[in-house]
Amino acid sequence: MFMLLQFRLQSQSGTKTIPMLKIAKTLFCLFISYTAFAQQLPLFTQYRDNQGVLNPASISSNYYLNQENITIGASYRKQWATLSNSPTTQVLRGEWITSNNRSFNLLTGGYIMNDQTGPTGFTGLYGRIGALLSEDPEQGGFAVGLSLGVVQYRVNVSKLRFHDAGDVEGMVDQNKIFPDAGLGAYYYRQMNTGNGRNDYFYSGVSIPQLFGLNLQFKDTDGQFATKRIQHFYGMAGWIHYLTDESYLEPSVWAKYAPNAPFNADINLKYQMNNVFWLGTGISLGKMFHAETGVVLGEDLDMGGTIKIGYGFDYSFNTFGPFAGSTHEFNLSYSFGNK
Repeated sequence: MFMLLQFRLQSQSGTKTIPMLKIAKTLFCLFISYTAFAQQLPLFTQYRDNQGVLNPASISSNYYLNQENITIGASYRKQWATLSNSPTTQVLRGEWITSNNRSFNLLTGGYIMNDQTGPTGFTGLYGRIGALLSEDPEQGGFAVGLSLGVVQYRVNVSKLRFHDAGDVEGMVDQNKIFPDAGLGAYYYRQMNTGNGRNDYFYSGVSIPQLFGLNLQFKDTDGQFATKRIQHFYGMAGWIHYLTDESYLEPSVWAKYAPNAPFNADINLKYQMNNVFWLGTGISLGKMFHAETGVVLGEDLDMGGTIKIGYGFDYSFNTFGPFAGSTHEFNLSYSFGNK
């Protein structure tokens, strides 16, 4: 989603920087994303449902809460909805964990992600593989995982606005394909808190974008440059049961990228009777979060669990023009061995 971009024009007299009068609201999107979040990778309001994208070793809570070892899902996110050319992200994902109750369980899956911000965007296809080490997977375990994929980066020249109209003449849209990889570790454990029910604690660390690259888009008329940097993620949460099917889940998602401010999302989710949930939180980037959703399962005799979620973000930064709210939709279906 968030690219650190430099635009240059190659001429016979050498390389000169193109003075960009403005890229209208698109440039503002790029600026505010770097200032507030300093992220090149997409953000998620409902990050717990997208853990497989953020950490290739993550274990879905559907596995240890509902004993459902297969999960597929889709997400759509529209950031700063009132701005034209604002970031949009779409994700299709899936994961499967072998359920043989042995000390070693195979973790597999993958996802497709498409992201567009004004004139720049990328599309990535990833597969993930890992191992869950546990004597009793329902009680807890430790997992390590690796994701491997290819990513297409692109720049749409027709959407750029230059100071001199002639600067864009002869320049064409650019795209490049590069390999990518991610690495992660994940731990979860059932905890006896003395209330007659067993809570769960989970945590994980990951580097979802291992390869740091300086990408050069070149042709005979111009040159575009963008730099990819590694991101470091940490996530932790606690599922505290209030009744057999209702619980509170405080969680945190910490994010760090070199030469950028540390950022973290802190959220609290309330799941009621395995029917619906509500959640709220804030981020250090001055964003307010809210989410809600419904759970459809046994009543519909679907052979699994369907979750439909909606997330909302609102920025309360005091600088710059009003960017608008962010909307995120999430759909997932989990099933498998009980």
